[in-house]
Amino acid sequence: MGKPTSLFVGLDVHKDSIAVAHARGGESAPPVFVGEIGTRQADVQRLIARLQGKAAELRFVYEAGPSGYGLYRYLTGKGLACDVVAPSLIPRQPGDKVKTDRRDAVELARLLRSGDLTAVYVPTVEDEAIRDLCRARDAARVTLKAAKLRLKAFLLRHGLHYVGRADWTAAHKRFLAKVVCPTPAQQIVFQEGVRAVDEQVDRLQRIEDELRALAPTWRLAPVVEALQALRGVQWLVAITVVAELGDLTRFDHPRQLAAFVGLVPSEYSSGGSRRQGGITKAGNSRARRVLVEAAWAYRYPAKVSAHIQSRIDWLPKTLQDLGWKAQVRLCKRYRRLVARGKHPNVVVTAIARELIAFMWAIARTMPAQV
Repeated sequence: MGKPTSLFVGLDVHKDSIAVAHARGGESAPPVFVGEIGTRQADVQRLIARLQGKAAELRFVYEAGPSGYGLYRYLTGKGLACDVVAPSLIPRQPGDKVKTDRRDAVELARLLRSGDLTAVYVPTVEDEAIRDLCRARDAARVTLKAAKLRLKAFLLRHGLHYVGRADWTAAHKRFLAKVVCPTPAQQIVFQEGVRAVDEQVDRLQRIEDELRALAPTWRLAPVVEALQALRGVQWLVAITVVAELGDLTRFDHPRQLAAFVGLVPSEYSSGGSRRQGGITKAGNSRARRVLVEAAWAYRYPAKVSAHIQSRIDWLPKTLQDLGWKAQVRLCKRYRRLVARGKHPNVVVTAIARELIAFMWAIARTMPAQV
């Protein structure tokens, strides 16, 4: 009786169908296309029962996409190995211009067998729920910004723009209450614009209230609170970073974390020449945005303000010391780079790269979360 072999199964997942192919481990034979199945759990279970007779171990893989991680959780819940891979990290031949479900499934099975696929991090159900709520808040923020811009553009077009020093303050709202448009139709457009802004403000506040209510029971809530020892990292910044990136300690080195959020410089070097460009902007754009926003706080001299003190009073001294160390280092680095003639935007990006490293260090000091 021969040794049991592994069967590498590639799944090309769509809304209503899954294309299936498998490749037997320890062989060089081309993968075999099985066909298409439905997306119900019963369909997947029949596939599992069919393939279990071919090998002792089954390993599945499919591309991350709009279908989410339900299939991954179902397969791993059955005790089966499953990887989810990023489409952008799948090796492809430049001259291959033919794409079908069959070819995709076969290629996934072949690459899984050869070990050329990079699996992505799959959050738990609870982590994904907090992330979805954070993203809903971010979507509401973007919609609110767009509604404000539309209203301001309408007023500017009719010479009714606000000339105060700050927008959407109490003085600005008093100005809006006195606006009278040239015609009744334009007055309706203006009032609808104001209502749209008010509705989005209420929506943003509702989502944020729900997020604040649910966050304390989250397993990573202690990490969110600890990250606020850093200057510029208030609650919304901290929970956005943790919700988007998950457990920061899954990275072995802070450089890996900085590369994951796209804060490392791009490079094109060949032979004796070395050329570096702007940051790669790879990975999670939401986390990168809030990190850059937080990094702007370090353009001022190092100081523990009353607001920062209220955030760190209850934190252990180790975390307070780490927050102060980060503040001294990053404020000094900002001034030094600006003095060398670097553009402030470039400097802040460099500060953000070091800031995520300090976040990694803080997360490492926290007890393991399960």
